[in-house]
This record gives sequence, structure tokens and C-alpha cells, in this order.
Amino acid sequence: MGLITSYFSFKYMAVFLPAVIGLYLIPSRRFRRLVLLLSGYCFFWAVSGKLLVYLLLSTLSIHHIGLWLENINGECERLRSDSPKEQRKEIKSRYVRKQRCVVAFGVILHIGILLFLKYSPFFAANINSLFKIVRLPIAINIPSFAIPIGISFYTLQAVSYIFDVYRKKIPADNNLFRLALYMSFFPQLMEGPICRYTDTAHNLYQAEAVKWENLTFGMQRMLFGLMKKIVVADRLNLFIENVFTNYGNFDGFVTAAACVGYTIQLYMDFSGTMDLVIGSGQILGVRLPENFQRPFFSKTISEFWQRWHITLGTWFKDYIFFPLSMSKPLKKLTGRARKRFGNHFGPLAAGSVALFCVWLCNGLWHGAGWHYIFFGMYHFVLILLGSLTEPFVIKAADRLHIKRDSVPYRIVQIIRTTALVCIGELFFRANGLMAGFVMFKKIFTEFSFKTLYDGTLFSLGMDLPDYIVIIFTLLIILIVGIIQERGGRVREIIARRNIVIRFGVFYAAILFIIIFGAYGKGYVPVDPIYAGF
Repeated sequence: MGLITSYFSFKYMAVFLPAVIGLYLIPSRRFRRLVLLLSGYCFFWAVSGKLLVYLLLSTLSIHHIGLWLENINGECERLRSDSPKEQRKEIKSRYVRKQRCVVAFGVILHIGILLFLKYSPFFAANINSLFKIVRLPIAINIPSFAIPIGISFYTLQAVSYIFDVYRKKIPADNNLFRLALYMSFFPQLMEGPICRYTDTAHNLYQAEAVKWENLTFGMQRMLFGLMKKIVVADRLNLFIENVFTNYGNFDGFVTAAACVGYTIQLYMDFSGTMDLVIGSGQILGVRLPENFQRPFFSKTISEFWQRWHITLGTWFKDYIFFPLSMSKPLKKLTGRARKRFGNHFGPLAAGSVALFCVWLCNGLWHGAGWHYIFFGMYHFVLILLGSLTEPFVIKAADRLHIKRDSVPYRIVQIIRTTALVCIGELFFRANGLMAGFVMFKKIFTEFSFKTLYDGTLFSLGMDLPDYIVIIFTLLIILIVGIIQERGGRVREIIARRNIVIRFGVFYAAILFIIIFGAYGKGYVPVDPIYAGF
């Protein structure tokens, strides 16, 4: 276990972050850059110890690969400029092949290490099961490896840099220091967001001095995240653990409550973490990309995933979905399908292949287990069905004179989408795929309201005051979400008020967390849910 186990730990909140901010106040841009770099490496060491070597090697490798690609491109341009016009196309084609080989090497290196460390035991176990079925006396023994926390996050950052240099979206950075800052900025290391080079690299290198507005806004954002995590997510933890661990002992109502409860817990933990790390970055003058945009206001599953874990979704879209859908085989498939099935259903033929790959990768990215793969395939099917049925839904609504933009219709859509999300999270959290199916079956075959009033819900880690605190906190978060959904900026609204109101809100939030936070005897804080990815 590392010295720092979470962004919400006392060592991070009360020791590490204040120390970094204190050093960052020194009026020297060069020194502030050094503070940012060393704080990133110190944080990674505090989290993963000697496994810091993975981050160092990853940074060195993408720096070299980026310059390699840049040199190939420069050599190509020089040769083309000195060659006859009729030879230039062939020269470009030859050097593009070279670049693709370099990109393939870089991607295989980083993704290969990730797959080997994280997934080889899972694949070996399944291969051994297959050998048993066919009665082959063979067993593959692969030990478990020490995996740096957050390896999936910074691996995707590294791969995005390689692809963006290859696509000439960015020039290869010859400044190793700046590239190291991009890869090691401590707020994003453990749980993201997954940043692109253009998001943070130059911002970090500028190392702007701390501003009062950034300090206050950042602290407010951090407090909002603390409220989500400590008041709600941690308070739900014992209840969630009890039901999902001993799922055979409970009826459908308790199972359904745990399913909804875990969905709330996951959102509060992950979005709360994003609030805290984005706030930490803002204090230091670094604007990290948003990872959530009020996903539970979504009307469809597709929209939900455009609002949830946004940086992961855009990464899959830019580096898997679009390249696959624009590949020659799938473009040909789209052309043939468009002629046969029309302009709506035709493109879905190729799009569904790319979408399948995205959600297979999404499931595997979340973990080595069949329930994670099922989680990915579940959402693939829902999104594909949504696209296939959209024309029929529009026609049905028109015939029934249903206004699709009306408030009641949108509410029904939001409730439906939330229910489907909760089912997906049930399988995500379950202790294996079969456990997920058993729990899902219980909701429909063993559902009874008896446990609502017989005291069962109050014997699983939460009592009535806990439920009241959770509901009240969720109402606060809902109100903030409604304001934001309508275009309001809550922190700016507060900033425009007089000093009494501003400080009143600030201290009220602190007191609320201190009084109603789930900590101390009887509470077990939830482990960082996404830190292991």
C-alpha cells in the first residue's frame, strides 16, 4: 500500500497538496515548473513506489517515438522537394508506411505492456478452462504482476500523443521536460481525466502564478467533490458491500436498492474525484478537461455516454471508432449497405462494427473479467438498438401526437435511461458474471416490498438518519445540476454576491462535510473505484 491511497486521504489533502501550493507560490516560473514535475513524480512514488519506473520509461519512449516520426516526416518532405513531381506520390507513400510501422511499434509497446500486466492472468485462466474442457493436460501458469495505479490512464495519454504526432495534429515535442510535465501532472495520474497533449502540456509549461480567482474557485470545486465522496459515496459503502457480497441472502427489493445505490455511489465517487482533481489543477492554474456533464439528465444511453467519463469516450471515438469506420473495408461496406438499406440504416452496418470494437475495448479497459466484457456488450446492444429503432420511434410519436420535446416525455426518457444504466452497473459491480445474472433475476422474481418496512434496509450498514442525509445531499447536487443544465455557473453566481454570502456558502459547505461526512467508527470509506484501472 502506498503512502497516499486516495485524493481524499489526509496525507493528500492536508500535507501533499498544501506543500505543493506553498512551493508553487515562489515567484519564479522556472522553479514552479520544477515543482510541478517533482510533485508529479513524488505523488506517483507515494502511490506506487518503485513502479514509478513505468511512468519514466513511458515518457522517454513517447518522446523518442515522437521525434522519430518527426524525423521521418522531415526526411520525406526534403526528398519530395528535391524529386520530380511524378515521383513525389511514391515517395510519400513509402515514408507513410515507415511512419505507420513506427506508430504500430509505439502502440504495441504501450498497449502490449498494459495487456500483459493487467490481463495475462485472466486470459491464461480462460485458456486453462478451455484445455480442461477438451481434456488436454496443459496448464499455463502466469503470476500476478505489480501494476502501477492509474496505468490505463497514462497509457492512453501516451498512445494519444503518438497518434496525434503521426496525424500532424501536433508537432513532436523536442522538450523532454515539457513532455514529462504532460505525462506526470499529479492530479490526473490516479483516475484521470485522460488528457490530450493540447489540453495541458503548454499550460503546464507556462506555470502561471497562483491567482486569487483560481484559488477560490478551485477550493469550491474541491469542497463539492468532498461532499459527494465523504457524505454520500462513503455512507453507502457498507450497504453496497453487504448486499453485493451476500447477494443470495436478499430479495429483489434489496437487490434493486443496492443496484440503484451502487450507481449513485459510483457517480458520487468518480465525479467527486474529478471535482477534487480539477479543483487541484485550477488552483495551480491548469484547466483539466471536464469528465462529467450531468449524465443523469440524459434521454438516451448514447447521450449518457457522451456525458459520463467524457475523456475516455472521446479517446475511443477518436482513436478506435473513427479510424475503423473510415478504413477502406468498412467504407466499402457502408457504400454497399447504403445502396441496399438507405441513408439511415446503411451507415449503421459499418458503424456497428466500429461500435462493437469500441465497447469491447471499453469493457476490457474497465477490468479483466467476463462481467466487464458483458458490461461493454450490454451498452453496445442498447446503443445499436437505439439507432435502429429511432425512425420507428419518431413515426410512432408523430402518429400518437406525442411532442418529443415536451417535459413529460423527456422525464420518461430520463427515467428509462437511468433504469438501463442501473442494470448495467449491477453487472459492473457484481462479483462475477453469474452473480450478476442471479441478482438481476432476483429483481424480477423475488421482488417484495416487505423489506421496505420490516427493518432489513436499516440493518445493512445504514439507519434512517443516513438515508435522510443522502437524500438531502442528493437534492443539493440535483439543484446545482439543474442550474448548470440551464447554463448557470454556480461558482460565478456565488462570486458575484457580497463577501458575507460568499464566505457564508464556503463555511457552510465545510461545516456540512464535517458534520455529515461518513467517517470515524462504524464507517468504511470506499476505495477509489477507478484508481485500479
